[in-house]
Amino acid sequence: MASMDVSLKEMMAIDGALGACVVDYGSGMALGVLGGSKELDLQVAAAGNTEVVKAKMRTMDTLGLKDAIEDILITLSTHYHIIRPMTGRGGKGLFLYLALDRGRANLALARHQLKVIEEKLEI
Repeated sequence: MASMDVSLKEMMAIDGALGACVVDYGSGMALGVLGGSKELDLQVAAAGNTEVVKAKMRTMDTLGLKDAIEDILITLSTHYHIIRPMTGRGGKGLFLYLALDRGRANLALARHQLKVIEEKLEI
């Protein structure tokens, strides 16, 4: 099992990583943040992505889907944004958020690495 600090460092070690955080989607608050920039305010991203997660969960509930979200991917012209709700013990109500530089990142590998990090993270 890994701590939040270790997991954030592992997320930032993924090729192309620009910023990473662990977010409580009940409150929209980032519990841990690493990276980011003036253009990528991770606190703002955490709050905004909370709304994305809540909207998707409401939609799944309305549709009667009994499935779990593995991750939500937002592609921009220069970035990938990956939102991964945590499923392990102690992670209920939390998600990982990783912003990547699209020109330097391997999306498939990043998704795989994020899954491994999520499975090891203990809150």
